[in-house]
Amino acid sequence: MQRLFVMWLCLAGLALSAGVALAADRGTKEEAVAMVQKAVAAIKADGREKAFAAIDDPKGPFRDRDLYVVVYDLQGKCLAHGANPKQIGRDLMGLRDPDGKYFVKERVELAKTQDSFWQDYKFMNPMTKLIEPKSMYMEKVGDLLVGCGIYKP
Repeated sequence: MQRLFVMWLCLAGLALSAGVALAADRGTKEEAVAMVQKAVAAIKADGREKAFAAIDDPKGPFRDRDLYVVVYDLQGKCLAHGANPKQIGRDLMGLRDPDGKYFVKERVELAKTQDSFWQDYKFMNPMTKLIEPKSMYMEKVGDLLVGCGIYKP
């Protein structure tokens, strides 16, 4: 019985350490906001073409663990995407999450009344390849929406 208890304690400890390691592999809200602000600064300083190329680069400065930057115009067209280059140049207004939420359309609508906001929806985490709850921070900069999101455990 004592052996079983010790084995259970060891397994619980391993599970707890794995959970802590997984949490450390996830970006935070503060890091997402900082990455958006860094991308906005790059767009303003370097111009769209150079900044978008850096955002699209999977090994570039706008990709960290499960954090990546996306840029849309105010009609829902993807202009830069740090995790999925297939989205670039596409009108994504009709894109829905697994619950049927038109999250790009909602983003564009929110930008009509707010210069920055958080938005919740579900999306595939590029690290785990699982659909997970996500919170996206967006800033409107002129005719652009620049965002970075966190995946929630």
